[in-house]
Amino acid sequence: MLQVLYLVFNEGYTSTAGETLHRPDLSNEAIRLARGLHAMLPHDAEVAGLLALMLLTDARRAARTGPIGELIPLDEQDRARWDGALIAEGVALVSRALSSGRVGPYQLQAAVAALHDEAVRVEETDWPQILALYDLLMRMSDNPMVALNRAIAAAMVHGPAVGLERLAALDEDPRIKGHYRLDAVRGHLREMEGDHAAAIAHYRAAASRTTSIPERNYLVDKAARLAVRSPIGDV
Repeated sequence: MLQVLYLVFNEGYTSTAGETLHRPDLSNEAIRLARGLHAMLPHDAEVAGLLALMLLTDARRAARTGPIGELIPLDEQDRARWDGALIAEGVALVSRALSSGRVGPYQLQAAVAALHDEAVRVEETDWPQILALYDLLMRMSDNPMVALNRAIAAAMVHGPAVGLERLAALDEDPRIKGHYRLDAVRGHLREMEGDHAAAIAHYRAAASRTTSIPERNYLVDKAARLAVRSPIGDV
């Protein structure tokens, strides 16, 4: 049941296809059901962790899109638009859940979301702690999306070369091989390295694979902006 609610929420928060980034009807319903489940099972740490994860993630929804529905990435969002009440509720939930001693994957993901939400500025994000949490998550489950996020965290702590090295292990994983997010993350890490030609190629490849129009437009725009900044002959 928790997995189903998690998938419903994710589809509402980031729609896999279509013209809009969000489907609030789905994410709101997932939160409503998770609240009901938490009321029935108040001492279940993973139920509390899932609800906290949803609240801490949904708190950023208003800042994720611009005036015409364009995607705004986490590091560029106006954090004043984040929902402080949802953040406070989510942090309290995950703090109590973690103190129970029965740590599970939803609690750890909620802890990651809390670290992002509690950073007043993007520069204050506690990436070493986020990486440590993803290391724990990897020990609990063999999830390629967790591995992808762990590679990003590793890049933020140790540099893009380390992140790219960790991504290489996912290239032959059939569960994620060819997924647009692999190219999108590679584009970001290549951009961090200053290799604009490679970054542009990866952004364009990712844009060609996603069925989400806001994500596609964001990736196309990223490639176009880098192309303008790159020297002649670099792309």
